[in-house]
Amino acid sequence: MARDFEYVFVYGTLRRSFQNHRLLSHSPCLGGAGTRERYALYVGEYPFVVRDQPVSPIIGEVYKVDPATLMVLDALEEHPQIYRREKVPVVLDDGREIEAWLYFYPRPGGRLIESGDYAGNA
Repeated sequence: MARDFEYVFVYGTLRRSFQNHRLLSHSPCLGGAGTRERYALYVGEYPFVVRDQPVSPIIGEVYKVDPATLMVLDALEEHPQIYRREKVPVVLDDGREIEAWLYFYPRPGGRLIESGDYAGNA
């Protein structure tokens, strides 16, 4: 049986206190989290994560979203034309590990944020 929700890991402008967070205003937040695997976080015009550069875990938040909200996020991220949404393991701040969607960008560019935390380096 299909779920009526998905978990989405956000690391940039969709996080609390950033300009696109309003798109998640009706989605429950599970809390802070980090990716289990290491990736590279860059900031150019927007923040983005590159899958094939193992720099650091990416820091963000996880939201429980309904299908309509996921479609809105896909439109924002221009999935799959620009960003590509993939499921990855993330570890919540309370220690639980879940699979969540993360939007990846295909190539590096801009300024590398070695800490993996956009909120601390925006």
